[in-house]
Amino acid sequence: MALITEKFLRNIMAQQKLSKEFLLQEGDKLTPSAKDFLMDRKISIVQPGSSESAPHLRLTIPVGVSNRHVHLTEKHFHVLFGETEGVTELRPLSQPGQFAARETVTIVGPSGVIRNVRILGPFRGLTQVEISRTDGFTLGIHPQVRLSGSIDGTPGITLVGPEGAVTLQEGLIVAKNHVHMSGADAQRFDVKHGDSLMLGSEERRVIFQDVIVRVKDSYILDFHVDQDEANAAGLSTGDRVVVLGKNRRFYSPYLGVLPDG
Repeated sequence: MALITEKFLRNIMAQQKLSKEFLLQEGDKLTPSAKDFLMDRKISIVQPGSSESAPHLRLTIPVGVSNRHVHLTEKHFHVLFGETEGVTELRPLSQPGQFAARETVTIVGPSGVIRNVRILGPFRGLTQVEISRTDGFTLGIHPQVRLSGSIDGTPGITLVGPEGAVTLQEGLIVAKNHVHMSGADAQRFDVKHGDSLMLGSEERRVIFQDVIVRVKDSYILDFHVDQDEANAAGLSTGDRVVVLGKNRRFYSPYLGVLPDG
């Protein structure tokens, strides 16, 4: 809820161009001068609950915080753990068929190690290691921010298991934040695979401006962030973030901005 004043609108205009529609949220109130300010500029005022506002009114997405982890090929798994039957499930993850395994490895970098890094199953076509930027300082290596699966040109790392070691030539990334959603969710959020969403946390008022949408009918709605991002925004798994816009444009010109005072 907010009291929208003319001064507040002018402050917004100093930061970005106002769109042709001004979307009010439930409980928002415009002062008379603010209303005149919008009308003079031929900006439509969209009331909460109207058909125009319905697609974007307080849509939220549950959060899944992702700690450092490893995806392995079956070949690399057997090098690290020997000729066992395979990876063993510890607990299911949010996405169907994905799970945290009982097995862990040690990651060895140029200037440090991180032990007990969880393997996620099932096996992948390529081995990939996902760490946070903070982990990079421990290891002495700073990989690029990439979507999962995009490992061309990324640095390598050494993995050590109870039966052997694997030195990767590439595959170490900081995972880019993203949203998993089904086709039905994509329709509800009015997005398609490859679009980006602008999402906001409410406790610490952090805005994630370029969250890539990944659509697959089997996906469960989930916003994936790493531990660094979650800590900065005060988020934990199971919290929810608010959808503020898509493809780098706010649905409303004042969403995510606090009024003066």
